[in-house]
Amino acid sequence: MEIKAADVAKLRKMTGAGMMDCKKALTEANGDFDRAQDIIREKGKLVASKRADREATEGVVAARLTDGNTKGYMLCLACETDFVAKNEEFVKTVNEMLDIAIKNDVADIEALKALKVGSQTVEEMVTEKSGQTGEKIELAYYAKIEAPQCASYVHMNNKLGTLIGFNAAIPAEVAHDVAMQAAAMAPISISKDDCPADVLEKEREIGREQARLEGKPENMLDKIAEGKVGKFLKESTLLNQALVKDNKLTVAQFIHNANPEATVVAYKRFSLND
Repeated sequence: MEIKAADVAKLRKMTGAGMMDCKKALTEANGDFDRAQDIIREKGKLVASKRADREATEGVVAARLTDGNTKGYMLCLACETDFVAKNEEFVKTVNEMLDIAIKNDVADIEALKALKVGSQTVEEMVTEKSGQTGEKIELAYYAKIEAPQCASYVHMNNKLGTLIGFNAAIPAEVAHDVAMQAAAMAPISISKDDCPADVLEKEREIGREQARLEGKPENMLDKIAEGKVGKFLKESTLLNQALVKDNKLTVAQFIHNANPEATVVAYKRFSLND
């Protein structure tokens, strides 16, 4: 049967697939739009399967605050090439998925993948996007935080983002500066309290071994190792880091100057380059 250009355009609008893929699907489905959509979805599964071992190192990070800045959401949809990442339809899909997460107040990435939207789960939507682009597409990251005040930051290349939650109100520009600090300096935790114990123990072991190699007395090794851990915490935990904008202050002091009762209680960071 003859496939009209208007029908091809209609299917493209419905699925986001390329014009040739839409024409082929309509031809195979004898003009049946529901069947044509199924064909395009199946193609997405095939593409996703074939490209499962590829690296999806490009993509788009998006973040948003809601409920008077008391909730923060961040998501990354990853792909293989910068060309796809900059595609208008791809960016639109990222924001649509973030809308879905916010509307359903989704708690974590597994819940988001399993969430049903119409006849598809979000994970199936991602697979369908693989068919449309011909690349491996994956939901690489999702996080939600909730706190009395939240801040978010997404770097201009859309490949790096942070969410920060505070236990009390501080000026928006201060909150934004802390979110930018976390993006730039990549702290591994908020403070010593939530720093993974195995990470600290590894730093201690490195400190002991370095001191041993330098010929330090055995009874001094633990003290030297703790000094190394202290330096590590200053460099690698958000509240103890020197403020990028003014290295005479730590981030904790910067927040304290804005509100002595305030501190960071939630922190998420994601970078496609890590």
